[in-house]
Amino acid sequence: MSDEQVRAIDVVCNLFTPEVVQSRPAWTRSFHKGKVKGEDRVLNGLTVEQHIELLDEAGIERALLIAPKMGRPGLPDSWHMDPRHVADAVQAHPDRFSGLIGLDPYAGMAGVRELERWVREYGFVGAHLYPHWFELPPDHARYYPLYAKCAELGVPIQMQVGHCLRYSENNPLPSVGRPILLDTIACHFPELVIIGIHIGWPWTEEMIAVSYKHPNVYIGVDAYAPKHWDPKLVHYINTFGQDKVLFGTDFPVIPHKRARTEIRELGLRPEAERKLLRENALRVYDLPR
Repeated sequence: MSDEQVRAIDVVCNLFTPEVVQSRPAWTRSFHKGKVKGEDRVLNGLTVEQHIELLDEAGIERALLIAPKMGRPGLPDSWHMDPRHVADAVQAHPDRFSGLIGLDPYAGMAGVRELERWVREYGFVGAHLYPHWFELPPDHARYYPLYAKCAELGVPIQMQVGHCLRYSENNPLPSVGRPILLDTIACHFPELVIIGIHIGWPWTEEMIAVSYKHPNVYIGVDAYAPKHWDPKLVHYINTFGQDKVLFGTDFPVIPHKRARTEIRELGLRPEAERKLLRENALRVYDLPR
């Protein structure tokens, strides 16, 4: 099956409508413009319809939109996106978008109830977590009520693992998300589906080891251009790990079309490529075909 025939699913995607862009802290634009080299046409804000045009151009049939929580409210540079932005996009285009609710470990049981509400009432298909923004490693006890609720609801949780970039010069954050920490969580919650996103770099081989060990742990291959992926990751995708990897971009970090082009240039086996781009996401997130 050729690249053009595979309709992909992007499991890590940010909504960048003008309303969302306006609500973001000022540092996010300088980060996406400077570190990520983002395009002005995206960073200034895309309508949902314009975003769909980019998806169509790249052959992506569905994107999982994050409603992220970045840091505790009131702390410098923190930001919680209003999940209604994602809910509105999903409601308008249910065949193109699904929602992921961000998690805040400091929200206590209110956060657990919020998670349940967005899944049960609004149809969000999973949860999303940035451990470094809360300066707590992902195996910290504060997260456990949220993990338990995800397991109870039967929805996956994706979380950034690997190092943490320097987002804001005023508030650099420690890299608390070594992939090996997912090993403990997977042992404690065998029913919880865990996706380590951002490939775990620079500890990608560690991420491979944890996903290979646990049937409930997967790798999200987003946020890093495919042409720069570790050869061990490419081998894992192409061979014994082909059922454990999910395509993502962390758009706008990696443009959709660039990701598709560079994955095609990896020369993956057709079955492995199809699983990476589509089939694994359908199964893990129980998405409609």
